[in-house]
Amino acid sequence: MPAAPPAPPSTAWLATETDRLLDDAATTLVPDGFGWLRDDGHLDPAQGTQLWVTARMTHLFSLGALLGRPGDAALADHGLAAIAGPFRDDVHAGWYARLPAAPDASKTAYEHVFVLLAAASATTAGRPGAPALLGDAAAVIDAHFWDETAGACVEEWNRDFTVCDPYRGANANMHAVEAFLATADATGDVRWRDRALRIATLLIHGAAREQRGGRLPEHYDATWTPDPAYHADRLDDPFRPFGVTPGHGLEWSRLLLGLAGAFEGSGEEVPGWLRPAAAALFRTAVDDGWDGDAGLCYTTDWEGTPVVREQFFWVLAEAIAAADALYQATGDERYAAWYARWWAHARATFIDDGPGWVHEVAPGGGRSHRTWHGRPDFYHPVQATLLPRLPTAPTLAAALRGGLLDAR
Repeated sequence: MPAAPPAPPSTAWLATETDRLLDDAATTLVPDGFGWLRDDGHLDPAQGTQLWVTARMTHLFSLGALLGRPGDAALADHGLAAIAGPFRDDVHAGWYARLPAAPDASKTAYEHVFVLLAAASATTAGRPGAPALLGDAAAVIDAHFWDETAGACVEEWNRDFTVCDPYRGANANMHAVEAFLATADATGDVRWRDRALRIATLLIHGAAREQRGGRLPEHYDATWTPDPAYHADRLDDPFRPFGVTPGHGLEWSRLLLGLAGAFEGSGEEVPGWLRPAAAALFRTAVDDGWDGDAGLCYTTDWEGTPVVREQFFWVLAEAIAAADALYQATGDERYAAWYARWWAHARATFIDDGPGWVHEVAPGGGRSHRTWHGRPDFYHPVQATLLPRLPTAPTLAAALRGGLLDAR
């Protein structure tokens, strides 16, 4: 007889895993923010203190404070102080990507939208100093990163914001959607929600729909023309890999449903393409990226053939969250089955007795360090444990503040 399908994790298990992850994340505390963990749970000083890690941790500990976890409010405040202090470029505005800072360090949208997300979540959690940081971050986004003509964010500037790199990227803009929605929830300013829709319209309703199979281009030139050969010589880049990234298709799927919920929650008409696009992105990512026991691959080519076959922790976390969000939106039991199956895969493959989750698994099983070294990121796994306990909108901090945990 065929094996019985796996059962989804209980709410109690999800809550326990949230606590375990946040407890592990607390061990990353360093004087100037939050550090980078090695596989053995010790800090890796060679990585310095990185802004994207510190901002994500600040966001997570703001969520922990809203959950009522002892000590998490102080950790969120520590992150806010680091971002407003040593990471801040007091000469040219914006934030350094890494400490100690290099004199010629560039400034990218990726790190800056995570500063915005951290400040928005901390503001929603009522942390002192967070509204000022949120206003500062919003001003930097407005002045330097938001391109009103294109309806999306530019990618990278030099330190003094005088030279803008011609590269444009989907990854930073995807995270901008999340940060902009959180900012709209924290401030009540729907301009940020509307910007999130403009980004999604450009990249999903525009560029992805025009590609064969609806596969999302990640890399563009200054005119927002896709560059399908970008990084053909750097297949496994952790932030700008060649080809198509199924995990981003899954992440976009979840974000589109959250965007739809933001419009629905305000009583406005929901753009009709959002929910069908979310389902289509999910389907393409699964068809191209999932290979049973081999898991979800990191990247594929433009025909959907896997290129980097290693499994990454964050891809599976986003698959879990997208499957749950689509099940909420549709009631289709196929999504519930994927949700349960992927949690079973996570527990068998990525969750061990180390801190957080294993970050990378080789195609044949076992640890890999082709792309990821250590375990610096808790953002994706923590959100995978919380999103299934909340509605798709509002965003995480606003939903927790609103008492919506386990209320759906």
